[in-house]
Amino acid sequence: MLRLGRRSARWLSGRLRFMADQRATLVNVKVKWVKDRPLDWVVSRERHLRPAIHLVHLISSQPRGRATLRDLALCRRHFALPHANIAAFLRRFPTVFRESADPGGTDDPWFSLSDDALRLRRMEIGTLADAEQDLVDRLRRLLMLTADRSLPLHAVDHLRWDMGLPSDYQLSFVPRHPDFFELVRRPGDERIWLKLVSWDPGLAVSELRKSASSADGDCLAFPVSFTRGFGLKKKCVAWLREWQTLPYTSPYADASSLDSRTDVSEKRIVGVFHELLHLTIAKKTRRRNVSNLRKPLGLPFKFTKVFERHPGIFYLSQKLATETVVLREAYDGSELLIKHPLQGIREKYLALLMASQQERTKGDLKKEIEVAGHTGSEL
Repeated sequence: MLRLGRRSARWLSGRLRFMADQRATLVNVKVKWVKDRPLDWVVSRERHLRPAIHLVHLISSQPRGRATLRDLALCRRHFALPHANIAAFLRRFPTVFRESADPGGTDDPWFSLSDDALRLRRMEIGTLADAEQDLVDRLRRLLMLTADRSLPLHAVDHLRWDMGLPSDYQLSFVPRHPDFFELVRRPGDERIWLKLVSWDPGLAVSELRKSASSADGDCLAFPVSFTRGFGLKKKCVAWLREWQTLPYTSPYADASSLDSRTDVSEKRIVGVFHELLHLTIAKKTRRRNVSNLRKPLGLPFKFTKVFERHPGIFYLSQKLATETVVLREAYDGSELLIKHPLQGIREKYLALLMASQQERTKGDLKKEIEVAGHTGSEL
């Protein structure tokens, strides 16, 4: 009869429990999608924000702080404008962009920034400088999530805006931190990759682990909340309760031994995206931004299905003709619970854009009153 020492017995017991967990197949549950109006508003209100800020950056970078319409139109593909007419977009927001005639007499107008937009741009530059170490750590943690500690630049570009990285991060931000990052090429690959130079165990602690108590052990549960009026079937409630008690695998740990057909593996995938969304400054990103991260993150096919299967953790907004993944726990209604300084700057830009809309509404109302008065006098 084989006798085991106490340490060997504990190891075997833990291994058997792990194997039992691994044998638990992925439970097939279907959870309906329910609209969340406050979180939809979080997404839809930024319709014009990103292209407007890109234009602010471009105009402010010009030697005289102004640019011709023709020059701006040449860069149009970088702005992701919601419509083709860049002139109409600029004129739509007079509280941000100021138009003037070309001193040379051509019909190509010049655009500069309003005084409020200039002040806000200076605040943004200062905030970026103050937040640089935080942004460096976010980028390091993103690379630490990957299997070989590197990502092609185009994959980082897709997440750049959401992570708050400066638009020229490749040329300014990365070279300033050679102890953390390097740009490399791989044999047979034309793409440029961003590689992590050194691993930092102090950063390899997930947000879920930080917020957990020591009594939780390895079976950490994700914060869950649902849209008002959302009803889960009893089968789904029972499955979710059991799923929450499964072992939690750190998104920074090697998970190559996990069977992708199990709920334990799915919990690891949820953990990866829970952490990734925490790396963004508004706790959201477009679904397509993460669709090309399957191989770098070591994920199975159809890995984004976790967004539909776990609507209490993630909300999939379908606004702006795309799908945006929002981390529910980060919001109280439409308000971020913890606001990054750069997100605060973006909200100031939003307020400036909305001021243009309010002025336009007042102007339309004034015209209606004038027309009504003129019609009344004729009667």
